[in-house]
Amino acid sequence: MTTVEARRVQKPTPRQTRRGVPTSVLAAGVFLLTAGLRLVNVGRSADFFVDELIYRQLGVSAAQGGFPHTSEGLFFLHPPGYFYVEAGWGKLVGISPDVVTGLYQARMVNIFLGAITAVLVLLLVSKAGSRTAGVVAALLFALDPYIIRQNDRVMLDTQTVMFVLAGYLVLLPLAREPLPDRVRLRAVAAGLLFGLALLTKDHSALISVVPLILALILRWGPPRRLLLTTLGAAIVPYGLYVALVGLYGHFNPFWYNKSHGAARLIGLVQESGFHAAGTPSLTSRLIDQVTTFASTYALLVLGPVALVILLRRKDPVLRMLALFHLCAGLTLAFALAHGTLEEQALYLLIVPTVVVQGAALAVGIEHFRQRDGRRVLRSVLLVALVGFLTATVTFSGVSYAKVHTGRDDGYARLRGYMDKHVPLGSAVIAADGGASGGISSWALRDRYVMGDWVTPEARTRAHARYLVVPWKVIDQGYGTMDARTARLLAAEGHLVFAFHGRSYGTLALYKLPLPDEAYLRVRATAHGLRTGADHGP
Repeated sequence: MTTVEARRVQKPTPRQTRRGVPTSVLAAGVFLLTAGLRLVNVGRSADFFVDELIYRQLGVSAAQGGFPHTSEGLFFLHPPGYFYVEAGWGKLVGISPDVVTGLYQARMVNIFLGAITAVLVLLLVSKAGSRTAGVVAALLFALDPYIIRQNDRVMLDTQTVMFVLAGYLVLLPLAREPLPDRVRLRAVAAGLLFGLALLTKDHSALISVVPLILALILRWGPPRRLLLTTLGAAIVPYGLYVALVGLYGHFNPFWYNKSHGAARLIGLVQESGFHAAGTPSLTSRLIDQVTTFASTYALLVLGPVALVILLRRKDPVLRMLALFHLCAGLTLAFALAHGTLEEQALYLLIVPTVVVQGAALAVGIEHFRQRDGRRVLRSVLLVALVGFLTATVTFSGVSYAKVHTGRDDGYARLRGYMDKHVPLGSAVIAADGGASGGISSWALRDRYVMGDWVTPEARTRAHARYLVVPWKVIDQGYGTMDARTARLLAAEGHLVFAFHGRSYGTLALYKLPLPDEAYLRVRATAHGLRTGADHGP
């Protein structure tokens, strides 16, 4: 069968004439369900994540005009797309100067973007051939515990994937004959949506631009002229961004940040993630979180099965979705083998996995709809499918209840305690990252002077009498201070605040005594004697 003939294979689309719930009503229901699930206890059920605090500050700076920046300077590691959306939300609802309130307000952005993504999953899978499968896929997205966690955080991935799915939703009608009206306009619109994804996170190109290039080479999907149009339009938003950076004279820091980011992506620099020195292994992390994300793991395991089903079909729409999932899988596989592997990277695979599983379900529905004679096989597969979906939804519900009915707001509580008992501007030792590197610094730096003063002399000079330790971070090797040093330092003082949460284990604040002058004189004398012995005759 030729490529043109393959395009003309008319896979039955959802029956528009069949009586039932209108698609618009289903979309509204999916949106409300997805948003509602994420809104429940959105503040107290998830503690601060360090990237959230950085991105919130970038959004606040974007609202003030110019390029996003932190207190440390202009920020070019990621493109500014999300930060301007965050700034627009801040203009709409107001920007709170308080870190806790401001962060909870910023989380609302991704909650609504996640709800839009669920609607896009519904529409995309429905376009692949079955509205029933679209509803199932949207429910899997809405209920999945890992997806909910990502949508509840101020992170870039939710907006990135939303734009990617929107791009495919506009592009895929161009893969089937007869072509719709205004094909070039559709191709340009799809490209601009992919471009907005690139303007949110650079390496979204691996799940948007790369699949288009593969479709162009393999002659799958839309006609080649339309694919080229889409690819051309995709680079326009990012190209304008780079041009503005150069126009304002910031190309050198931009290039440095992008070079460093590329080195991290391909694994030449391992500053964070599971491959970084001293951090726990991926296996131990997966085992630690299996009781929360087992349903997510099950969906990922079944992803390759759905991929094979789609690749075996001649339908160009299904093959485009297969390329989407394949590129996402290969991207994560590379990160797993050599690149920088962080937990949030999984979002760029789990959403394509849900989409292709929905599309594979659509294929199965159509297959058995055309073969009424195989009733026994149909019954067995139907029972297996219903059993799997029931188990997945049940586990997701249990995991959701466990997370969203509990409290995991240690840093918000710590700030509340310190407001009452620690003077504003006090020097505080952050065991996990010193002045700028960890969650403690970013959570408290607006009110206190943060640092990593460890020696008695340094503590005395800074007048540092408080120590913050998120013990889970320290014990897992993510902090700049090793566990032994943290325990020795904590033993010198007394515990004044402690909270045990899911994210950071025991979050503790210790009040330390300042070393007395006699002790410092003894240390100085001993140091002088050692120095004299080293340089003696």
